[in-house]
Amino acid sequence: MRLASPLRRLTALMALLMGLAAGPAIAEEVGEFSNDWTGNELKVQAVADPKVQGVTCHVVHFDRSLIDRVSKGNWFEDPSNASIACRQTGPIVIGDIATGKGGEEVFSERKSLIWKSIAVRRIYDRKNDTLIYVVYSRQVTEASAKMAISTVPLFQANATWEKGKPS
Repeated sequence: MRLASPLRRLTALMALLMGLAAGPAIAEEVGEFSNDWTGNELKVQAVADPKVQGVTCHVVHFDRSLIDRVSKGNWFEDPSNASIACRQTGPIVIGDIATGKGGEEVFSERKSLIWKSIAVRRIYDRKNDTLIYVVYSRQVTEASAKMAISTVPLFQANATWEKGKPS
């Protein structure tokens, strides 16, 4: 049973607006399904890397139902659990990406009004010629070690570097 209350629509709109303001990548919802009788859902989003054409990451995350919000409180908060898989989905053209150890954030989405979000970070592994994508949760009030990783090897991918491949 899917409940579409005004509160749920307002929460989704606020999350969308905060997510758009947080980063340049835009997630497109490509799937969703209920995982329990209360209407909690798992949402699957496709996130195209804005600086690497031909790579798409699929991120799945939890979306709380109205019943769950009423029974547990925390009206404006979703769990920050997420998983990721990234693959080559076309010819790879790499723009001006950060190649340092810290990489750069590709996508971020709020999971509460203030304190919590999930983010996707890209790191370039020069030695193994691989793009690494990590989805992780950020919580200001508590440390969180929730994360998942996916890699896109550039070996035999015929990747084009717009500014030349780093040496």
